[in-house]
Amino acid sequence: MNLHEFQAKEVFRKHGIPVSAGFVAETPDQAAEAFTKLGGAVAVVKSQIHAGGRGKGTVYEKDLKTVRLQGGVKLVKSAAEAKDIASKILGHPLVTKQSGPNGRIVRRVYVEAGCDIARELYFGAVLDRKAGQPVLMASTQGGMEVEEVAARDPNAILKEHWDVGYGLQAHQARRLGFGLGLSGDSFKEFVKLAHAVTRMFVACDCSLLEINPLVVTKSGAVLALDGKMGIDERAIELKKQPELAAMADVHEEDPVEHEAASYGLNYVSMEGNIGCMVNGAGLAMATMDIIKQAGGAPANFLDVGGGANKDQVKKAFKLLLANPDVKALFINIFGGILRCDILAQGIVDAVKEVDVKIPLVVRLEGTNVELGREILKNSGLKITPAVDMGDGARKAIEAAGLKK
Repeated sequence: MNLHEFQAKEVFRKHGIPVSAGFVAETPDQAAEAFTKLGGAVAVVKSQIHAGGRGKGTVYEKDLKTVRLQGGVKLVKSAAEAKDIASKILGHPLVTKQSGPNGRIVRRVYVEAGCDIARELYFGAVLDRKAGQPVLMASTQGGMEVEEVAARDPNAILKEHWDVGYGLQAHQARRLGFGLGLSGDSFKEFVKLAHAVTRMFVACDCSLLEINPLVVTKSGAVLALDGKMGIDERAIELKKQPELAAMADVHEEDPVEHEAASYGLNYVSMEGNIGCMVNGAGLAMATMDIIKQAGGAPANFLDVGGGANKDQVKKAFKLLLANPDVKALFINIFGGILRCDILAQGIVDAVKEVDVKIPLVVRLEGTNVELGREILKNSGLKITPAVDMGDGARKAIEAAGLKK
């Protein structure tokens, strides 16, 4: 689960990470009022969406053809200007390199006090699954995508893994500070911030905590000028982070993925044309791989789980068929906890109710597989059986007319 910048900064404040003053606004008038409250000569109006590259994005009319504004982050010098910029942004799609071609509708802006920036740095924390520990990453090249920096110059990324039991050690924070070329009060503030970030990362069950840029002002202060937080979904599911869970913005989620979750289905949208229904996350990933290997493109990841019932299977079909790009369905099931005969009957019942009009390929294996295959064969439905995963992937691609 991701948070908006204004939400992340609210959490930053609670954990002792310094940020500039700011107010969230949902209307142009509120943006103007926010500028007045800040009491400064300069402020920044920032679009709030779950996508990076907002400053370099483009705000369009809802037809996604007419440009309203270049850049979703704008410097303003008056309340009237803040109102004008907010009126051009709010309620309209902002397209960035991370938002997808349709962009995201901006429903809020964050009006933040301006500051005199001397340096822009990058600072963030992620879980390094290979190392089995979280890792801090820092770079002198702030304001840029860390992936671009790492690709161009891997040595530009400073890293420090830390043990969650012992916490970040003082010498590690100092090493990062020296590596960033900090000194004096700025160095001391950075060391404090590094410790605060690592404590917050663990306390909030973060999968990502990114500050880009982390700025050093002309007076030597260190501030988180931007903030991005990703919260581990399992922590949300287990109700470990109720305050953070309450910050979820359903408008920023894929509506199909959100609907699937309400039915206990694990669904992720993709850009292909072969719809996949599988039981088990590992098998689902293998299914997508084998479709790609066979020359096709999966339209989704869909794990119905080991205990799927008829209603869930029916809902899964509806989710898959709602995508107009899907030209064929590949159902790949291994019957372990869920017997093949029970699942086969669920497929037959669901297909009859949903009225599937595109080709359907089914591969069954596991407990009571022969009985399950008989049920499909005698159903009277146009179902193409597959003997294994590779056979199923090839048949789905051929049935979709994507490969001869």
